[in-house]
Amino acid sequence: MAGRSGRGVSTRVTLVTACLLAMAGEAGGQAPDLTAVDAMVASWVEEGRIPGAVLLVMQDGDVLLEKAYGWRRTGPDPEAMTPGTVFDLASVTKVMATTMATMILVDRGLLALDAPVSTYLPDFVGGGKDAITVRHLLTHRSGLRQWVPTYYHAADADGAYAYVRDLPLGWAVGEGRHYSDLGFMVLGRVVEAVSGRRLDDFLTRELYQPMGLSRTGFRPVGGAGPTGPFAATSHGNPYERRMVHDSTFGYRIPGDPDAWDGWRRHTLVGEVNDGNAWHAWRGVAGHAGLFSTARELGTLLQLVLDGGAHGGRRYFAPEVAARFLADTGEGQALGWQVPDYAPEGSFAHTGFTGTHVLGVPARRLAVVLLTNRQNGGVDGDTRYPDVGPLQRGVAEAVLGTRGRAPG
Repeated sequence: MAGRSGRGVSTRVTLVTACLLAMAGEAGGQAPDLTAVDAMVASWVEEGRIPGAVLLVMQDGDVLLEKAYGWRRTGPDPEAMTPGTVFDLASVTKVMATTMATMILVDRGLLALDAPVSTYLPDFVGGGKDAITVRHLLTHRSGLRQWVPTYYHAADADGAYAYVRDLPLGWAVGEGRHYSDLGFMVLGRVVEAVSGRRLDDFLTRELYQPMGLSRTGFRPVGGAGPTGPFAATSHGNPYERRMVHDSTFGYRIPGDPDAWDGWRRHTLVGEVNDGNAWHAWRGVAGHAGLFSTARELGTLLQLVLDGGAHGGRRYFAPEVAARFLADTGEGQALGWQVPDYAPEGSFAHTGFTGTHVLGVPARRLAVVLLTNRQNGGVDGDTRYPDVGPLQRGVAEAVLGTRGRAPG
């Protein structure tokens, strides 16, 4: 199993940890309450609020708790969840793939955060896009729209990128944080242009494989990728279909919603849930498409906590890690989200399928909570269970704190 031995590392404090401890002022808190957090996740499953989950809590690279709950797939022939179940990470892809790749390229001096995107994608110009920098993409301040169904207009990655490139901006560049899948689609394309490799290939060769992570990666349509067993996600794409067909659901999509009818209607197992990632980007996109296990995600979190070093190899410098984890305002670091329920300097991200990762440098903690909330189906309003309270509750129980007020 990939990961670090806990022997001999508990007293090691890396430069990034030291920097963030100084920022946090030696954040306090009780020891992790593993009994409470275990009971909390178990109760959500027992009450039928989610079909299943895998929870991992690590400190200084040591596994304190790793446990599976409930079912990885429901239905007539349910399959029990196991700690090694592989999950569709949804937007956790943004940090565990695209942001990580960006960190590596910045460390190598191949990518500049404040360079215009057009430095790397020369056709990404016009309509105000000339002013968009790599930093704007990472902080969701590019002005690019939050979401559109690119598969209505493209059937492959080149077509999807061209469509996104040519869309008018939704806001002025730098005008507030507007969480954007499109921004990370473009960032994934930047990684490919700079590295000369497709996003999945670059990450496999330069990060996952050297770290011994055999069950982390993208699953291209018609191609290879991590093998299961997989946690099942949705039964088709009912939520996303409503996003397109119902203008009162929070999205206004131009054009005829009946112009495309490639909706999946089967239970999704081992194929990315996100429609843009699946239909248009063919499984490999900067915003979604990554699969992994709780243990391997814990190893990636530990890499960041350790300032970019793992197994005697340096993937990025501690200064790069500290730069990416610095709060830029509005709950946003570079790629990473800044949780208001954890000590200052903490970093996190969530995914639509029900996934959550959290790193706490001040306590040297890594927390991973993976749920298959979609597999239970949608409610009468076409919505999936809200696992936000569970994610926050788990974090606060592990930290032994009620969190800090949003700033």
